[in-house]
Amino acid sequence: MARILIVEDEAKIARFVELELTHEGHEIDKAADGRAGVDAALSEDYDLILLDVLLPQLNGLEVLRRIRRESTVPVIMLTARDAVMDKVAGLDAGADDYITKPFAIEELLARIRVALKRRETASSSATAAPEPAHHVLSIRGVTLDVERHEVKVGDDPIELTNREFEVLKALMENRNVVMTRDRLAHVACGYDFVGETNIIDVYIRHLRSKIDDRHGIKLITTVRGVGYVIRED
Repeated sequence: MARILIVEDEAKIARFVELELTHEGHEIDKAADGRAGVDAALSEDYDLILLDVLLPQLNGLEVLRRIRRESTVPVIMLTARDAVMDKVAGLDAGADDYITKPFAIEELLARIRVALKRRETASSSATAAPEPAHHVLSIRGVTLDVERHEVKVGDDPIELTNREFEVLKALMENRNVVMTRDRLAHVACGYDFVGETNIIDVYIRHLRSKIDDRHGIKLITTVRGVGYVIRED
């Protein structure tokens, strides 16, 4: 059983989800606006938060940013918006997943199970033996320091979001290997990420803008119909 907070201003949706999750054995609290959602999220101990994007008082992205300053609790965004950039904004702000309204309750329950499993796995890993010393990946003038979470082209630091960093890291670790969009989505957004892989195209555009275009290099190559690769040659 998990303790879940639903931050949703549409009472019918909130009640419907509450009933389904209660039936699954979870303990549910609700908040009907952004400020109440922040207060509840930061004052109570939840296993997961379902967070609507369009909320009164504070929108969902601002609620998420405030939560992320103090907590790593899994957050699934509920959104009526279907634009890829809106989903990217939520993921980059720290969301673990998103689902677009209207949604099937079976899909929402599956995403909740994935997020809770990921949280349990992360908690187990935190008590395991320490990882070996950090390593630095380097290719064609681009260096990526895994432990320090830093990327440079020569001596020029490159500012990346967490998910842009993970996509670049996956490509550099698998140099000369073509990575499918699906594989990159799993790496960047979670091992059981259930989402649209065209989000990866957005991250690749961002990386090319910050690295390839800015420094006049061609680091990331598109393999039409398959995915992306960083080649040493």
